[in-house]
Amino acid sequence: MIRLAVRVRREQAEIVLAELLELVPAGVEEVQIAPETIEYAVYGAPGELPSLPDLKAVAGEALVEISTSETPGDWQERWKRFHRPVLIAAPPQSAGARRVPALRVRPPWEPASERPGGEVEEIVIDPGQAFGTGGHASTRLCLELLLALAAREGGAGPLLDLGTGSGVLAIAASRLGFAPVLGLDHERESVEAARANAAANDVTIEVRHFDLRTGGPLPVHPPYGPGLSAIVLANLLRPLLLELARTMPRAPRHLLASGMLVEEVDEITGAFAERFGLRERMRRASGEWAAAWLAAD
Repeated sequence: MIRLAVRVRREQAEIVLAELLELVPAGVEEVQIAPETIEYAVYGAPGELPSLPDLKAVAGEALVEISTSETPGDWQERWKRFHRPVLIAAPPQSAGARRVPALRVRPPWEPASERPGGEVEEIVIDPGQAFGTGGHASTRLCLELLLALAAREGGAGPLLDLGTGSGVLAIAASRLGFAPVLGLDHERESVEAARANAAANDVTIEVRHFDLRTGGPLPVHPPYGPGLSAIVLANLLRPLLLELARTMPRAPRHLLASGMLVEEVDEITGAFAERFGLRERMRRASGEWAAAWLAAD
């Protein structure tokens, strides 16, 4: 097993990570090597890892060093330690709001929560060939906004998850009462992973292969009517969020947009406001990453 490591300058590390996750959707190991240097590492067999030209293109001017090494015999345990349970706390209870549970996303080898049933919804995600195990800030922020939306608006009605990856957001939405739930992703491996994770979590969601850039209009799902009137989750990078703002047939009831860097939020929310009149209800940030809840009313 090979460990492929990319060291980059800290001030540009989050931008590199956003691009790197396009190459390695299952996630990377992050290590701070020095105050000004971050290392991202991925494990795999020869032939399974990203190519050096692709890595150099992703890192750009931020690149410090690329190295490879043989991993020790315990690499599988090291990989398991990298994927830890993630707890998304329930939003504070307010007058008139629906009570919603916390969400705990864990890999299958971690034990279930010991908290009483009903307080926590457990979601089990196998970190295979798809992005979205709950550990990345963009996924956590979207889950936080999803809980806030379910509490304030009630978990009901159709929901569309764009860039579903492992299916974690779609599965969480189903657990919170949204239905029907449709997940779309351009990676066929993600479609299969999301379907398998849905089955493992005993939820009913539909998952389809779809490329936002080349797939034409978004699929019309019968419960959504002639266009989009559903809640839309879009955990995507800036170019795809701007493409969505340009091509979406009509305004959703609510849009949870994540995958943005903090300095990109105003541009992206402005694009949806200009075309659809969506206004921002809530914004969350974690480090360099941000997410926003936009609504049509």
